[in-house]
Order: sequence, then C-alpha cells, then structure tokens
Amino acid sequence: MPVEDVVAEVAGNPLTDVTFSGGEPFFQAQEVCEVAKRLKALGKNIWVYSGYTFEQLIASDDPCKRELLRYCDVLVDGPFLLAERDLTLSFRGSRNQRIIDLTTKRGMERSF
Repeated sequence: MPVEDVVAEVAGNPLTDVTFSGGEPFFQAQEVCEVAKRLKALGKNIWVYSGYTFEQLIASDDPCKRELLRYCDVLVDGPFLLAERDLTLSFRGSRNQRIIDLTTKRGMERSF
C-alpha cells in the first residue's frame, strides 16, 4: 500500500493514537518513517513495538532507524521471550521488554 494511502486511511480515523507493530517496523524503517512523519504532522501520538532494543536502534548504521525514533512517542523494545512471559504486564508481553517514553529521552540523548 502506498504511503499516501496509509496516511489518508489513518487521517480519516478519529483516534489520536497509532501503533506500528508486527513484521518488525524497523525492517521497513524508511517507509514507516515517512508514514510516521506525516501522521505526526497531523497530531497523532505514535507507539512502535520492536524486537530491537533502544540501544541497538540508536547505534544502527541505518539513519532511517534513528529518524523513525524521532517521530515516535513511545518505543516498546526487545523481543518477546516466552520464558519471560507475564500476562500481568500492561502493553508488553514479557518482562524483558521495556516501555520507553521517547519524548523524554529526546531531551537527554543527542544520538537520535
């Protein structure tokens, strides 16, 4: 689906939050970044789930991965690990995963 179509579909929805997950959004960082950039301009709050850790993403040689983080408000990082599964957790499936407020991190980190 073209970026324009995705943005138009989401823009027509009254919900303010958007979540990128499944199929690893950072495998398609350039395309997802373009969607995130346009949705952010529309005032959407953006969450992204990734099997990568925050540290892996900001250390990446791919500038699109770091740029995508700039348009996201929250990152839920780390792979789901069955051995760490915890059904009592909110917004994540296993204890190794972290919920990172990127809006706060941007003020502290200079690398993304």
